[in-house]
Amino acid sequence: MLTTLTGQVIGQAHHATRAVLERELAGIGITFPQSVALNAVAAEGGVVERTALVGRMTGGLKVDESAVRTTLAELTDAGLLRTLPAGGSGLALTDAGRARQRQVADAVAGIVARLYADIPAAELEVAGRVLTLLKQRADAELAMA
Repeated sequence: MLTTLTGQVIGQAHHATRAVLERELAGIGITFPQSVALNAVAAEGGVVERTALVGRMTGGLKVDESAVRTTLAELTDAGLLRTLPAGGSGLALTDAGRARQRQVADAVAGIVARLYADIPAAELEVAGRVLTLLKQRADAELAMA
């Protein structure tokens, strides 16, 4: 059965895969926004400037700055991130934060292995290009507002 790519199809795929991820994250004891923050800090080598992280998360998650700051406070309070230097503008993963981020990465890898298992690489490449283009266009439209 051929399915035409529409916003509804994209949305249904997003919500279904996000629900699978959120179930895994709940088992780890972390929320989706918290996982995004830990992954972003890990991608920067474990240390990031707070303002840059807030910008990355507000742009990526399409949420307001206060929601991101709340998420970062939750992670700091939980001992998964620490402020560098004390009271400063940098954030770093703690040892517990690194361990939790590895759990998240392992959960995501398992989901990808299960859900993408038999999809040909060429089809994944096409889907990736189309979805990237759609995101770029939507971001450009949002930037004009």
